[in-house]
Amino acid sequence: MAPAASRDEPGLVTATFLRTPILAGLRIVELGAFIAGPIGSVELAALGADVIRVDPPGGGIDIRRGPLHGSRSIYWAGINQGKRSVTVDTRTEDGRRQVQKLITAPGEGGGILLTNLPVAPWCSYEELKKLRRDVIAVVITGKRDGTSAVDYTVNAGLGFPWVTGPEGYRRPVNHVLPAFDVMTGYLAAAAVLAAERHRRLTGDGQLVELSLADVALAVAAHLGYIGEAILNEQPRGRYGNDVYGTLGQEFTTSDARHVMVLALTPRQWNKLVGATGMTERLAELEARLALDLRDEAHRWQAREEIRAVLAPWFAERSLAEVGEALDAGGVLWGPYRTFKQLVAEDPRMTSAGEMVAEVDHPGLGRFRTVGSALRFGAAALVPPAAAPVLGQHTQEVVDEFTLDR
Repeated sequence: MAPAASRDEPGLVTATFLRTPILAGLRIVELGAFIAGPIGSVELAALGADVIRVDPPGGGIDIRRGPLHGSRSIYWAGINQGKRSVTVDTRTEDGRRQVQKLITAPGEGGGILLTNLPVAPWCSYEELKKLRRDVIAVVITGKRDGTSAVDYTVNAGLGFPWVTGPEGYRRPVNHVLPAFDVMTGYLAAAAVLAAERHRRLTGDGQLVELSLADVALAVAAHLGYIGEAILNEQPRGRYGNDVYGTLGQEFTTSDARHVMVLALTPRQWNKLVGATGMTERLAELEARLALDLRDEAHRWQAREEIRAVLAPWFAERSLAEVGEALDAGGVLWGPYRTFKQLVAEDPRMTSAGEMVAEVDHPGLGRFRTVGSALRFGAAALVPPAAAPVLGQHTQEVVDEFTLDR
């Protein structure tokens, strides 16, 4: 019989048997490096899954990836939080057998592989299926045909570097954030959960394949860039920090800080006008240009004239004064920050909370560490965790899954 639900307060029913991490009992073996695979599995670990990362002795190709603190990779620590670390020499037959046994170990939530490395024949879905019929393998590649690609090569060919950067600039501009790697990793995490759900319903495992290049193409299409290129004769241009098609602009404050301000809707426009006290000036601008600035397209058309009206208001005030006025007026805005400013100023980083906690990291020290952004009403949160030392759990995993027999 299922445990009874308890009523803690009027209108709120808590099922006590659900107060465990949402993915408790799920076990994923990761063969990964760099971003897409590891970032997908770190999110699964942050939701309570048992993620076991397998590396060669001495570490994989990303073990020394920057940024570094001393000789320890801060990147590696961040992307492996909450995982177990095992080192196995898969150049040997015994090592390959151990990894196969680990991936296909029994258990309702086990039998799941997530990898973004080239798949060797011994670790293929077909070979693993011989050892566990319902095994799930989620395989990330650079391109659909299995050839190599990374975020920066994919982004280069997709069009974004030619709409990024200052107006009039005549060379491509790369973005710093490996956005498509991150999207691919999160989609791979969704693929793990979808395939596991399918297995629960049907008893069947499967091979799931996705490529970084395909994910990027799909995202560009969903956001309208592909349709725009096909349907519109005029190509998209560069507009610096302005948000295309609406009012989204950067302004500089009197203390040399920068803010991003947006008015995407008529309501947001009215709030910006009111908070800055520019009602009369902007009404005059509307009359002179014969535009209705409540209309998003008209705000885009008049963006330079609007900037000229608003810029002095920001330039006369400090960041603190700007923030106080815009917050009081309900304006959609945010400050530009360096990473140093982020950790010093953002309230999520400066005070303890559910998402951020002080954690001791081997080889790095104690610092504020960020966990999952997801919050489930009927499941326990997993506090932010440290990354393991390379190979920390090797003997533990060998014993747990009898890999040496």
